[in-house]
Amino acid sequence: MQMTEDMKVAGLAAGTQRIYLDGVRRLAEHYRRGPDRLSEAEVRAYLLGLRERGVALGTFKTNHGGIQFLYRRTLERDWSLFGEKKDPAAEAAPPAGRVAGRAGP
Repeated sequence: MQMTEDMKVAGLAAGTQRIYLDGVRRLAEHYRRGPDRLSEAEVRAYLLGLRERGVALGTFKTNHGGIQFLYRRTLERDWSLFGEKKDPAAEAAPPAGRVAGRAGP
């Protein structure tokens, strides 16, 4: 499988590779078709369903990590689902060296 080769090239540990493959396998079993045939909306719904079912945070993160690896690295899909999230608190913070409400030097 291409994903296995990609994980080896990326230097992922054997245990991480197994966990990632399990996450992708569960995704495929959920929809009863190959993950390469799923839409971004389907993958988003699956991940949301994991959170709504209350899976442990660690379980969610490893599933998310494996699924993200497949779509970003192996299938080269540039989905917003796996884009970097902005930190609203960091965006609202004043620039370094300045205090909110005061003019700089």
